[in-house]
Amino acid sequence: MLHELASYLVDLVFDWGYLGIFLLMAVESSFVPFPSEVVLIPAGYLASKGDMNLFSIWFFAIGGSLVGALLNYYLAFRLGRKILQKYGKYFFIKEKTLIKMEDYFEKHGHISTFIGRLIPGIRQLISIPAGISKMNLKLFCIYTALGAGIWASILITLGYIIGENQTLIDTYLKQITISVVAVLVLLSLWYYKNNKSKEI
Repeated sequence: MLHELASYLVDLVFDWGYLGIFLLMAVESSFVPFPSEVVLIPAGYLASKGDMNLFSIWFFAIGGSLVGALLNYYLAFRLGRKILQKYGKYFFIKEKTLIKMEDYFEKHGHISTFIGRLIPGIRQLISIPAGISKMNLKLFCIYTALGAGIWASILITLGYIIGENQTLIDTYLKQITISVVAVLVLLSLWYYKNNKSKEI
């Protein structure tokens, strides 16, 4: 059912061209769990055939991702704290926890946003604590676009090189995801160690 829906949406989107890529990436980056793989990998394949332009795909993918992330950010900015103050006690979230989260994002929001954008399952959610914590909007946009741009480049390149071979795509995508997470772990450790030494 979900696979058929995804296929239908992708066909519909590619009828719309770059605007479709923009819209569906905005959906993927908001609170709707829609995988970017089903959009950008086929787009990369179409680029390899000369039907689409690589840079345009990348540009509209980042633009859509940023719009979706900003939607989450502003909803969390306007409503998140009020909702958590009212219902957070049912999820063991206290005012002290919110203050700690705000302090954390004030100091480390940029690296958290960047890393979060590259982790499947988290990339849509990282905008919420950023919005609740009222993270600097300019920094949020920069690091969201940077993370989204790297991930979009990976998927587009995968589609461009491998094409329609779903078995190879699944294999390489899994390997790439594991590699990206490993690099992010190393980046996080370096960042933590670097900041720890500055505090001493």
